[in-house]
Parts: sequence; structure tokens; C-alpha cells
Amino acid sequence: MKTVLDCIESGTSYLQNRGIDGARRNMEWLVSHQIGCSRIELYTQFDRPMTENELIPLRELLKSRGMGEPLQHLLGTVEFCGREFASDKRALIPRPETEELVEEALKLEFPRPARVLDMGTGSGVIGITIALSLADHCREAVLVDISSEALGLAHENSEIHSLTPVFLESDYFAEVRGTFDLIVANLPYIADCDREDLSREVSHDPERALFAGADGLDAFRQVLPEAGAYLSPGGWLALEIGAGQGEQVTSLAEKSGLQSPRLAQDLSGNPRFVFAQGPSRAENSPAPL
Repeated sequence: MKTVLDCIESGTSYLQNRGIDGARRNMEWLVSHQIGCSRIELYTQFDRPMTENELIPLRELLKSRGMGEPLQHLLGTVEFCGREFASDKRALIPRPETEELVEEALKLEFPRPARVLDMGTGSGVIGITIALSLADHCREAVLVDISSEALGLAHENSEIHSLTPVFLESDYFAEVRGTFDLIVANLPYIADCDREDLSREVSHDPERALFAGADGLDAFRQVLPEAGAYLSPGGWLALEIGAGQGEQVTSLAEKSGLQSPRLAQDLSGNPRFVFAQGPSRAENSPAPL
């Protein structure tokens, strides 16, 4: 009978042969998920025999991972900023750069208690994490997405963390009302021509959350001209952008009347985030009711 260690070693070889990065780590997660323990606890159970009832579903998980299905979908969870969230095909899997976006956004000097908008919320991890981090300094969190399926996942994640944000199905700002002290958005920014270059894992994300026209800037062209009207005095807009888009997005922000747009790098040294403030209320159009 195979032991836990036998399964990890044979599964690691299987995943390596299929080009899966971090094959050993992936296999450890799959085994720990199947036997109901943490990955750390797994190290104390290497000699534990695996039953056939455990091996049958594990083989299916292993096969799916070898075909490129994301580990987060197979486990049903993803860790984001130290918290666990539900994850599946209804929404984009959050990446480490998006954790950096949240960390940088929370450093901004926006009014508190804050009204926060997570535009294109997907699984809700950005808005929920910011609301939880602000705690009593968050007046209201509004999670917006055009996809009712994504909003369903975001609602599940809010329940996991005992949070009650406002959920709004909207094509960007179309149904949004009022102003916000912080607007954070990880909008789609992949150019249509880059479709064939995506990894197998990314290709499992919803297309609507990935692609934004011929140059990847369509979502920014739609959101930035309207953003100023939804920012309170002193409020901030925080965006994640794609590689090579910094100059174009900051230029769009300036042309949209946003103040002092600046480009910031991620931990790998890549220009990844754009931050800007809204025009003063005297310069700005009246806020939507």
C-alpha cells in the first residue's frame, strides 16, 4: 500500500513531466487537501498508508492539475493577504501583485472612516481585505462587477469573513451612486493579441476578467474618464496595470482630470500600479446621487 510520501514523490514526478512549476509543492497541497490536514502537518504523516478511497479522488485531482487546471480551483481556496478565500472558475484567481496593490492602497492618506469601492471585484478579495483591514475605519464597502456569477463568489467570501458589503451588478460605474474615499480596481488589461501567450493556468480564468481590447487598455479608457466624479475630496484611485502600460494609463488619468497620477513598481521592480486623486470638487462635475 502506498504511503503519503510515496504519493508525494510519484505525483511530483508526474507533474514535473507535464511542466507544472513547483511540482512538489503542488503535490503536497493536493495530498494534504485529500487527507484533511495542513501542508505543515503533512510532514508528520509521511509513513501513513493511503487508502484506496483516498487514492481514487487524488488521482483525479492529479490528472486535472497535470492538464493545467489551477491548484486554487482544485483546492477550492486561495490565500490572499494572509486570509483564506473561496476560489473557483467564476472569477479571476488573485495574484501576488494584487496583494501588493492592496498593501499600497492601504498606505494612502484617504479620508476615514472610508467609503470604499472595489471595481470589478471578481471574488471580492480586494474589497473584503481592505474592509477587514480598515475595520471600524471603513464606513461602507461596495463591491461591483458586471458578472452575477463573480458576485455570487464574492458574496460567499464575505460570509466566510462575516462581512456585509454592498454588492452591485454594474457595467463599471453605470449603476454606482455617490462618492468614495478609495476606489481600487484590478481591471482586465491583457491585449487580445496576447491570448496565445497565456499560461495554461491563466487560461482557466474568465475571459471577461482578462482581456481588454487590441492594446489591453479598453477598461482604463472606460473607467478613468468617469472616476473623478466618484472620488470624494481627498479620495484616491488605485489601479493594477499590465506590463508596459504605465505611460499610457498615467496619460489617460491626466487627460481625465485626475490629479498627480503616479506610477509605482511591484516588488519585482516592474511598473505595476497607478495611483491618482480626483479633481477638487470645485473643478469636478457634481457627484452622482
